[in-house]
Amino acid sequence: MQHFSKPALSLSQQVAQLKARGLLIDDETAAEQFLRNVSYYRLAGYWWPLQADKVNHIFKLGSRFDTVVDIYNFDSSLRLLLFGAIERVEIGFRTRLIFELSLGYGAWWFEDANLFKDSRLFRENLQLIDNELARSKEVFIQEHKNKYANPARPPAWKTIETLSLGHLSKLYNNLNNLPEKKRIAQSLGIPKPHFLESWLQAVSLLRNLCAHHSRVWNKNLPKPPQLIPRLPEPWLTQFPTGANKVYAPLCCIKYMLNVVSPINDLTLRLNDLFQLYPNIDPQALGFVDGWANEPLWR
Repeated sequence: MQHFSKPALSLSQQVAQLKARGLLIDDETAAEQFLRNVSYYRLAGYWWPLQADKVNHIFKLGSRFDTVVDIYNFDSSLRLLLFGAIERVEIGFRTRLIFELSLGYGAWWFEDANLFKDSRLFRENLQLIDNELARSKEVFIQEHKNKYANPARPPAWKTIETLSLGHLSKLYNNLNNLPEKKRIAQSLGIPKPHFLESWLQAVSLLRNLCAHHSRVWNKNLPKPPQLIPRLPEPWLTQFPTGANKVYAPLCCIKYMLNVVSPINDLTLRLNDLFQLYPNIDPQALGFVDGWANEPLWR
């Protein structure tokens, strides 16, 4: 194993290094300014596909810094678009989870170990809930603590509102085969709970990437959703060959969004984004040809 000894580079040295490796830079001052605000190795994920030699980091002939900037800006706009759509899906799912389980099993159903499959995961989820309640600054949580001495935790319609989509996904996935679990899935247009479990995991991962400003363009996602051949609401006629790109969970988001918020402009805004950045290849995101004409997206 080698000893790392590379020195830090100034902005001008960074630009010079990129040029020496074959990246075309028309305006060096503008490139330095961009690198002042977006670090060299944050951009590396965006210029990686432009390199012909990934060991020596030599760029393909004709590769341009402006192209890297366009890809970066496209990715930033896409994350904002995704985050807004996921928010509406998350709220719709959370509301259904609270409603169905609270009516079926009472205000503290999330404390009932008999409702859950894995006792270890049940305890872990309960600890996550306690952590969120302890750090929550929500007024309704603070008021509840000041007013009620017991039970120790607020009821589900307050407590579950503090949880992230990732926590909600873990809670739902660990539920036993309850009729309410099936009803939640079906209320989102998904026939069986295990499909919703898969979708929630994939969408939660994508949400975390967006929340932490991580790259989603050309990203290989570790947990692709399980896509279903037929669904009761408008769906897909052609499926992505690689479900590990962003298009697959994006289709799941769009499907659930059409249920919880039927009048949405996600297709329009996505189309506008591709038109704003015509050099972006949708296939790098897993999009199929003619995606906008799919029943799901019309």
